[in-house]
Amino acid sequence: MPASDAHITPVKASLDIPTSGTPQATANPRKRRKKGKGVESEDAEETWSWKSLTDSSASRAPPTFTKDGSYFFSASGSSVKIHSVATGEVVSTLTPPPTSVSDAAGSSSHSDVVTAATLNPHNPFQLITGSLDGYVRVWDFLDASLLQTVSIAQPIFHLAAHEKFREHVFVAAARPTKKKTSKANVATGEDNVAVLRVSLKPTAATAGSPVQTSSEIVGVGKTRSTTGLAISPSGAWLVATAGHKAYVCQTSDLKAGFTKFVSPERLTCLAFHPSEEYFATGDATGCIRLWYCLNESVAVKTPGVEKTAQTTTLHWHAHAVSSLVFTPNGAYLLSGGEEAVLVIWQLHTGKKEFVPRVGSPIVHIALVNSGGEEEYLLGLADASFVFIRASTLKISRSIARIKLDPAISHDRPSTSTAVPLAVHSLSSTLILPSSHPSSLQTYAPSTSRLLSELEVSPYNRVSRRDEKPLQPARVERVVLSDSGEWMATIDIREADESFRAEIYLKIWQWDRKAGFWILNTRIDRPHGLTKITGIAFRPRARTQDDLLLATTGEDGHIRTWRIRSVKTKSDGVEEFWVARSTLRFRDETPSDVSWAPDGSLLAVAVGSHVALYDSDTNALCQVLTSPECAVVSSVQFMGSSGRYLVVSGPRDVLLWNLVLQSLRWHYHSKSAIERPVSHPDEERVAVLERIQPSTTAESPWTKVLIFHPIDATPVAVRTLPFHLRTVVPVPSSGFFPTDPTGFTLVGVTEKWSVVVFGDDVDVPEEEGASAQGITRDAALGKRTLFHDIFGASAFADLTVAPSSSASASNTSITQPWKGRDVAEVFSAPSHLMPPLETLFDAVMDGFLAARTEEEDEQEEQDGEQDEMDVDEVPEASGQPLKSGVPLDRVVDRQEMNGFVELFMHCAIKAPPSRPPPAFPQVNGIHKPNGLPPHVNGVRTTPSTPAIASKPNGITPTPNGHAYTPSRTPAQSDSSPAVKVGKKRKKSLG
Repeated sequence: MPASDAHITPVKASLDIPTSGTPQATANPRKRRKKGKGVESEDAEETWSWKSLTDSSASRAPPTFTKDGSYFFSASGSSVKIHSVATGEVVSTLTPPPTSVSDAAGSSSHSDVVTAATLNPHNPFQLITGSLDGYVRVWDFLDASLLQTVSIAQPIFHLAAHEKFREHVFVAAARPTKKKTSKANVATGEDNVAVLRVSLKPTAATAGSPVQTSSEIVGVGKTRSTTGLAISPSGAWLVATAGHKAYVCQTSDLKAGFTKFVSPERLTCLAFHPSEEYFATGDATGCIRLWYCLNESVAVKTPGVEKTAQTTTLHWHAHAVSSLVFTPNGAYLLSGGEEAVLVIWQLHTGKKEFVPRVGSPIVHIALVNSGGEEEYLLGLADASFVFIRASTLKISRSIARIKLDPAISHDRPSTSTAVPLAVHSLSSTLILPSSHPSSLQTYAPSTSRLLSELEVSPYNRVSRRDEKPLQPARVERVVLSDSGEWMATIDIREADESFRAEIYLKIWQWDRKAGFWILNTRIDRPHGLTKITGIAFRPRARTQDDLLLATTGEDGHIRTWRIRSVKTKSDGVEEFWVARSTLRFRDETPSDVSWAPDGSLLAVAVGSHVALYDSDTNALCQVLTSPECAVVSSVQFMGSSGRYLVVSGPRDVLLWNLVLQSLRWHYHSKSAIERPVSHPDEERVAVLERIQPSTTAESPWTKVLIFHPIDATPVAVRTLPFHLRTVVPVPSSGFFPTDPTGFTLVGVTEKWSVVVFGDDVDVPEEEGASAQGITRDAALGKRTLFHDIFGASAFADLTVAPSSSASASNTSITQPWKGRDVAEVFSAPSHLMPPLETLFDAVMDGFLAARTEEEDEQEEQDGEQDEMDVDEVPEASGQPLKSGVPLDRVVDRQEMNGFVELFMHCAIKAPPSRPPPAFPQVNGIHKPNGLPPHVNGVRTTPSTPAIASKPNGITPTPNGHAYTPSRTPAQSDSSPAVKVGKKRKKSLG
């Protein structure tokens, strides 16, 4: 669905960025009074069309598998994506309709993020979800339809269901409180939770409405902020974990409430054993405890006393355990956390195995068993999924669109504000920051696929040693040449008490054949120990000698770099980058650099000035200074002519006319200004203002002003419901089907979502992004051990209906048995092939053309005149054979016993290195010369002495020359059996 066709209420409607697949626009423009200089007194602000390319950050709802293990569900914002286990592709997306997303709690602060999901225990084709908008939804995921929506009017954090409780679910929902304080930096909003049993049967008054009210809600007990809610496999116990306590309740007596068991540390996750009555928890210090407290003593309560339970402790994790799950047989326990290591515990011995370096901190663990092969599915903090084979403990495949930075999502932001972002026109891809700050990822918007990940700075990805997080190497900047052949990156590692700072300028070359970036040159400390403030390639370079790279740093220097070619010993040419020149403007510190569209001028922002240099001679051509802008933060040329130069400061934007050497106009804003973005071809510039919310209930938003060179009055005003970290324009010949005269921009938001926005942005919709029905053909068969042994062709569908001979003679038959199909059929193992009678007619009809009746009659006439072929009359027999009477040879028991004894001697008692023993007597005849007897037992005396045969079957002569006899002794006394492959002689009558 195009982004311009969907309309929602603009700006500040939700705290979170909506998920991808939901383009945003507005049909209701707002009226806002303007007081800025040169701006109209009243103007309509419309939300720019935009679409998010990233999924929401790692959901708090673990992935759930279907009963047969063919699909799994993952929560993404307000939607639930259905993935195919075999391919990893999204086959459908369950999104609630707008009519059922009203806020029942009466507060606009609650979003509709899905927080829990489970299969209906009484119908495996239904999915039950709970979300922060207070709705319990029942989905038919095969038809992609919403069956029921039940409101409980409070945000839902966890949900559990059991087959013992038909038409009921247990939920952990926020309960209203008047207390607004907080303890230990923990928000009070989620600190008060009530565990409820909710009936899915609606009241009579709401039975026919889209949003129904539960007919019965029973309170079980109150807890702190829950980290887990589960029902025992038998359905006898309900357990919730919250804070430092485990809350246990018998489901047969919900009115008795919870019994509290104290934990020494804050609990973070919960899992029930599949067959026995005990559960496991993980805590904030990395300890795993097995709780043996589900017995009759739970019913005995002492008012005001919290109990302690008998537990078993397992400890390996250095940080909080984020997820636990038992294997189906209950023999193993799987755990994961911030270390990005999957730990497999053998419960009866306490031994453990590890799957390290899964790519990102583990958030969720789920198990799937389909086709007899067990796999572990890991949900990672960068919103990606990883499959691990249980048999090999190796990563088999991964699923990811755009990986998010888990360090940011874990409230560990970097001190740097620079974010790498670029558009590669050669491959029609985006170069984005990856899940680890030392890497970049390549994403193709046209196919919604993550193509590759480039590790710019090799880094040992370990978790933090103590509570203080480690500062990894971080890619801060990335720029591309306009040809797309070269890429320059800046990666730094900040200094600490035990490590000095590192700064590298790396230049990469695009390999067209491999479709990947190859490191060409690494320059250590291009501007000393100071940071690089600006970097840009020279555009429109006609030759390699004209291509330059300009950098500016906090050391005050302006450097340019060029390509140097050197001949190698093998008469090849090696290219690498070297320093070309170093400039300095007074004692000012440069903050930005930009090239003219034709590459003739280099503009550098230095302090309150803009210095223009000749790119060939490095001569200072002009200095632009304006009192309206005391500090210049960015500089760039407008359009493709290079006539206008846009200069911006913290709150000011200036436009210079370089031909007339005059200031064209000046715009002052009351809000902070992001870096202006010029249109690649047209003479237009977009200025982004960061608008802070006036109340805590509102979310921050961005106002976009579009200017022309005429004056400082914006020709258009647009809004975006988020703040941006960085923005780059998309070339008009890019991969987005948009109007070349309009703006198309790509940016990274404050919450690290990648968004595309602009004038009528139309991004190709991802396959499976909408609600689609699931058919059985959509699920591909899983690869099993039999596929590895016999091959995929052994499991091909070879069922072909036999064709009728009568219809084949009259009509032309088209059979699929052609080319590779035939090879695949007959390459299957013999015991897996269908009966021959089902294949012969169909295959032969596909190979041979149908004969006409005239051809059949002509063939019969010709056959009557031809002579018949019969078996050859043997020379050793004086009796001729009768025509058409086959002579069957009978093998008696004595001959068969001789063969059995022969093979036993050859296979067991005759090693290859020793001379072969004498052959046993066959049919009562013994060969003293060592020659094998004839098969029919007739003794033949050779006319020549016995000569040992060569291994290759050629008998040498006494003079050393080899010859091939035309008739061996065995052939001279052959049996009357028909010789295979020899033409029969003509019958004598």
